[in-house]
Amino acid sequence: MGKFIHAADIHLDSPLRGLERYEGAPDQVKNATRQAFDNLIQLALEEQVDFLLIAGDLYDGDWRDYNTGLYLVSCMNKLREAGIPVFIVRGNHDAQSVITRSLPLPGNVHTFDHQRPETKLIEHLGVAIHGQSYPTRQVTENLARAYPDPEQGLLNIGLLHTALDGREGHEPYAPCSPQELVNKGYDYWALGHVHGREEVQRGSPWVVFPGNLQGRHINEGGPKGCTLVTFDHGQILTVEERRLDVLRWSRCRVDCTGFRTPEEVLERIHGLVLQEMEAAEGRPVVFRFELTGSTPAHGELVGQREEWANQIRATVLDTSFRQGWLEKVKLRTTSPSSAGGPLPEELPRGFLEKYFRELGQDAEFLAELKQELAALKAKLPHELFANHPDLNWENSAVFEELLAAAKDLAQVKLTAREVSTHED
Repeated sequence: MGKFIHAADIHLDSPLRGLERYEGAPDQVKNATRQAFDNLIQLALEEQVDFLLIAGDLYDGDWRDYNTGLYLVSCMNKLREAGIPVFIVRGNHDAQSVITRSLPLPGNVHTFDHQRPETKLIEHLGVAIHGQSYPTRQVTENLARAYPDPEQGLLNIGLLHTALDGREGHEPYAPCSPQELVNKGYDYWALGHVHGREEVQRGSPWVVFPGNLQGRHINEGGPKGCTLVTFDHGQILTVEERRLDVLRWSRCRVDCTGFRTPEEVLERIHGLVLQEMEAAEGRPVVFRFELTGSTPAHGELVGQREEWANQIRATVLDTSFRQGWLEKVKLRTTSPSSAGGPLPEELPRGFLEKYFRELGQDAEFLAELKQELAALKAKLPHELFANHPDLNWENSAVFEELLAAAKDLAQVKLTAREVSTHED
């Protein structure tokens, strides 16, 4: 009986987005992708696997310095000493044209050619591995179509970096259909590129995305890891998920309907933090809270946005015993007064509703506003927008959020003035 590990999308030394303010964060945060890779190497050694497959995006683009390469060489040497070969295809982030620095890897590592598919045989195991690396970052042709026919009498594995027939949030690189892979006649397709685990087909053949080893931002939530496969006499016996991540991301939607005060919101968040920390099985967790619903607390939450965000941040830290961090709070709540339909336009708040409603349909004003924002963006560092996509005003969804936030603030200010005038 034989055993191998299928991993992908490691993005070695890629930074975690959204944790810039936590300067004192532990190593799990600062070096999460590297520590997850350490866990992969350790699993390979403990399980005494026969080989390791990496289905693309081992790197996160060109290295900032040679430390990434030196670290990788040391990891591959550990596997070499244990007699474990490694087979790699390059994906869009580590394509032939993207990686300009290089270090010679140990002899147990084989990187598949980027010009054409090739086959590597492991004769004593009865295994044939077929693969092709990306020559450039953008590969729009169907690579799988040129993969060779299966080797008769052997366990045939296809190693491919692909989006198949399309996956949300991923560029449609190396497109092909699942049925096309099935028809190829291989026993196992070791895929990469999609960062969420997916068993596209279970058996005859297996077609598997293992997901990435470590989530790097809020859109890569949930458990992360690799796939451990056992085989015998040319047949796949077991396919098992192994979780290797060192930190989790959690997007929590909080329905605030009926909550009368922000303190009640904090109490609900306290309970959610406890649940998520338990599910993470001892790993640190990064939270994003999206507050929704009609609540009397809306005015205070919006009017003192920064203060309540810091209160939520403190709640996360205290409840998690400083093993949880707040990435962001998104306010989607509404005031109960706005839930009863439009207000008369002769009233101040009714006029405000009408103003913002018409504003969203005023093409000339919106064009001028976008020009002003573009001028402001030109004065700010590029890294600010690269690291914070929620500030990219050129994105229509982000722009709509900006208008909604302006409306919320205007409503809160107007409500406060109305109350003050009434008291006088």
